[in-house]
Amino acid sequence: MEQTTDKVPVRDAATVIVLRERAGVPHVLMGQRGAGAAFMPNKVVFPGGAVDAVDAAIPLARPLPDLCANRLCEAAPGNLAQALAAAAIRELWEETGLALGLPGTWPGEVPPDWQGFAARGLVPRADALQFVFRAITPPGRPRRFDARFFLVHAEALAGDADDFSAACEELSHLKWIPLPEARHFDLPFITEVVLAEVAARAHDRTPPVSVPFFRNDDEESLFLRLNGVPPLQSLKG
Repeated sequence: MEQTTDKVPVRDAATVIVLRERAGVPHVLMGQRGAGAAFMPNKVVFPGGAVDAVDAAIPLARPLPDLCANRLCEAAPGNLAQALAAAAIRELWEETGLALGLPGTWPGEVPPDWQGFAARGLVPRADALQFVFRAITPPGRPRRFDARFFLVHAEALAGDADDFSAACEELSHLKWIPLPEARHFDLPFITEVVLAEVAARAHDRTPPVSVPFFRNDDEESLFLRLNGVPPLQSLKG
């Protein structure tokens, strides 16, 4: 789905927050965008990117939890859950080399972006993803995204969580950052907001019933929740 406001198309996107514990402290996986990037240059971010047309047809060894799929479709026409889950797994693979998958054989031809993933004998799994946040990029930016943020715990990954050798070069300085220290880096505003939500869920393995939604349009910004509850806050532009 593409929306158009402010003359800039708003593309659906998926972002992945990977957590693991070291010495009892939650760590989050982040990397730095390049200085020449058109969107958020130099910022430290989670892996993620726009949904591709082929993502809706990617086979999943296990689907998203029902609650997450329902929340993903709550404020959008059509069923985007499959495409968003596949995009999250694909972007995690491309930008970090980490695979969220289970052993299996792909049915039919493997799309080009997934061939390295499939070569490891894996089929993507979405059951470990928790849909925890949604945010739309404010007007006035060169690129705008309707981003859904997924939380996943590192034990669900296939392989070594420290092996970034298969990563592309879109993110540099990939590292596991102690969650309490993440805010000391140069972060986008929305990443700071999401980190607070992640900190509250660091030890929770169940998807949230209520998902925050930071919606920006040409007239105002609204902080909503995807559960039918009225807006939490209205921030006039």
